[in-house]
Amino acid sequence: MRRDELLDAAEDLLCDQGSAALTLAAVADRAGVSKGGLLYHFSSKEALIKAMVERLIDDFDQLMAAQPDDTYTGRYVGATLAAVRSGRLRRWAIVTGASGNLFLLAPLREAMARWHREGLGDEPDPRASQIVRLACEGLWDVASHDPELNSEDDLQDLERHLRALIKPSPA
Repeated sequence: MRRDELLDAAEDLLCDQGSAALTLAAVADRAGVSKGGLLYHFSSKEALIKAMVERLIDDFDQLMAAQPDDTYTGRYVGATLAAVRSGRLRRWAIVTGASGNLFLLAPLREAMARWHREGLGDEPDPRASQIVRLACEGLWDVASHDPELNSEDDLQDLERHLRALIKPSPA
């Protein structure tokens, strides 16, 4: 079994049953592998959570890099909506799993600080860009709790409004 499939099983378990249910035995059972098969890839529960955090950060960085927008905040909007549309809303599950261990949350906190500070000074309106980034966080968080809340039409409309907020004003 591939490493990503084991991480998917752990995330699904967290989403379905919460952090108390996250045990190596439960993840192995969810993934349909032996506990030894899981231990081959992840030596401990902490190693598993660390890998989930690292994958989340890498995935979002890749989504950001794939966006064609000229501004960092425009790429942030596109990456957030791509994450919401994909249905891979891992962030909440991972934070839940890591919540008891500040060491495991540290990389995610560092990534969030980077995502929210990078490029603000280069934006036409840094405050509007900050507001848009924070709105994206709210969208992602709410969608992780209620994925059916927004239709594709709703998401397109939200994207139009968010992008309008970060467009430079005509001089």
